[in-house]
Amino acid sequence: MTFPTKSYSTIANFCDDYVGQLARAAGSIDQDRLADASDLLDDTFQQGKWLYVCGNGGSAAIANHLLCDYAKCIQTDTNVRPRVISLSANLEMITAIANDIEYDDCFSYQLATTGQPGDVLMTISASGDSENIVRAIKWASENGMHSIALTGFNGGRSAELASINLHVDGDNYGIIEDAHQSIMHILAQYLRQAHMVDDTIVERKF
Repeated sequence: MTFPTKSYSTIANFCDDYVGQLARAAGSIDQDRLADASDLLDDTFQQGKWLYVCGNGGSAAIANHLLCDYAKCIQTDTNVRPRVISLSANLEMITAIANDIEYDDCFSYQLATTGQPGDVLMTISASGDSENIVRAIKWASENGMHSIALTGFNGGRSAELASINLHVDGDNYGIIEDAHQSIMHILAQYLRQAHMVDDTIVERKF
């Protein structure tokens, strides 16, 4: 069974259980793998390589939000200049690929256009099993790129194929997406503060 498993008569009770499920999901994040992802992203940005990110639906919104927070926020008050592309952001490109080729290639096709060895792909997928996500990870692996997969449920094929799998223990799409959004923010804010002067950290809002 997945949350919710019953009918709720008050939103307060639903909120309490939702927040409890979210806390459990967030607490399940493997911090060693989180550190590996942070190191990989830091190295990627320091070397001037590109981070590509993609997702479907709500995960596409997280991917586009990531572009903002990584490309803008990480470099604020630091010497880091992240290069980030959201493969979910260009509606014209996505629909052209979907119409002329197939939707399952909408991310891998874009990667094949500009991706280079040493770049990194980050995928965001609650199921970890969306075909366009899986194909993007496979392309990255076959072409000298590392990959970071944010997954939920049982992790799907993404969990097995990615260089680093950041899995959250959740069985509700909203809770998984909330946890993925938190991972996105944790990585961004950690990398930012790691390259800031201590006195500046105290003065800034994150």
